[in-house]
Amino acid sequence: MHAKGGPPLGHVLSRAAARAEVHLLALSALPPVVAGSARRLCASVDTPSDAPSRDLVSLIVSRARAVGADAVLTFSEYAVVAVAEACEALGLAGTGRAAALARDKRLMRRTWREHGLPQPEFRSVATESDLYEAAASLPFPLLLKAAWSAGSTAHQIIRSPYEVSAAWRRSREVMAESAQLGYAELHVAEAQGHYVVEQIVTGTASEWFDEPGWGDYVSVEGVVADGTFHPVCLSGRMPTVEPFTERAGITPAPLSQDAQDRVVALARQAVDALGLRDCGTHTEIKLGADGRMWLIETAARFGGAMTVPQIEDVFGLDLVGMLVDHLLGRPVEWPEHALTPDRARGAAGSLVVLAVDGRGEPWHDRKVWDPAAVKDVTLSRGSELSVVAESSLADGEVVPVYDPAAGANTMAGLCLLSATDARTVLRDFEALVDALPRVLPAARPEEVSV
Repeated sequence: MHAKGGPPLGHVLSRAAARAEVHLLALSALPPVVAGSARRLCASVDTPSDAPSRDLVSLIVSRARAVGADAVLTFSEYAVVAVAEACEALGLAGTGRAAALARDKRLMRRTWREHGLPQPEFRSVATESDLYEAAASLPFPLLLKAAWSAGSTAHQIIRSPYEVSAAWRRSREVMAESAQLGYAELHVAEAQGHYVVEQIVTGTASEWFDEPGWGDYVSVEGVVADGTFHPVCLSGRMPTVEPFTERAGITPAPLSQDAQDRVVALARQAVDALGLRDCGTHTEIKLGADGRMWLIETAARFGGAMTVPQIEDVFGLDLVGMLVDHLLGRPVEWPEHALTPDRARGAAGSLVVLAVDGRGEPWHDRKVWDPAAVKDVTLSRGSELSVVAESSLADGEVVPVYDPAAGANTMAGLCLLSATDARTVLRDFEALVDALPRVLPAARPEEVSV
């Protein structure tokens, strides 16, 4: 089932179609650059015009029965719960009844607290009064999050009680705007009213990485098969853009073996606590001083952006195809342990293009998206850069102004880079971020006004 978010549809369909007959239920418009190939790869493509007015689980179940589906899956964060419930109704392998625990940040944090796992202090919030009450009991600064959001949307840093009302108002506005764009939970009707506010813990990258430039968190990519968690690898990060918008993910993360083992052990505890059954996983962990770690969140799906293609490029694992095989009951050899940098064939990373420089400061003037100019930036010898058209603006569109509250909703493009090692990917991304405001054409006044 296709909806916005997740790995590029073109990549997912090509891998799934190589393993099985695919029927596509599209709740979001197919990206123009993959619409043709989608119809060639799939036995059928259904884009129901009345989907918004129908019960989503019933729609999925009806369509699955109509085509005789042996498995149902999605790679969109916003459809995870609906597909999990549909699989339960159909008696098919899937995420399981605990899927909501990996979507609703309130339930996720409560579950981890019950298991004694390290995470920031938090409070669930449903009203502005709840937020004021939480702000009186937690130390500033605080981070307000929409409980069902993705892509760092509706994140607001609150530094004092005087900022509570404005943060509450802006987060609700952003969630409404995101829903209009199709970036919202598709199954839980009341999801837009659910929030969580949490203490901002202080991370550090210097005690975990041998060189500067890395962000203070990593993600553990994995899968749960028949209830057993299988870690696949770790991805490192560039520092986030304020408040906490992700800029780039790089595979593999160049951590020491001991550090990787400790990170994976915490990820395993996090996933096991949620009780997931059959799905991809993506667990983000904040890294602190003296070996401290805090759980940020776990998703019951593979990492977004180009995480899945990165893993295929670096480790030769087709995670989409492997998951399809597993859901169809075929034997799959998952990695026994998380793969380490010494097993990698170079490194790969994905960069979200935002209209901010390396320090997170907005560009001085408006620019026009030009993929050719992006690919002409000089990078390290042997590095290969491509622009993911499916996840980028069309050539000639004006790059949106970065909105801290809207997060990835204001991205201009997505780039994939492969290089000899993770350090080179990081340095090339830093060079690319610095070069973009220079190489992209300036927008004309009439373009900006539109």
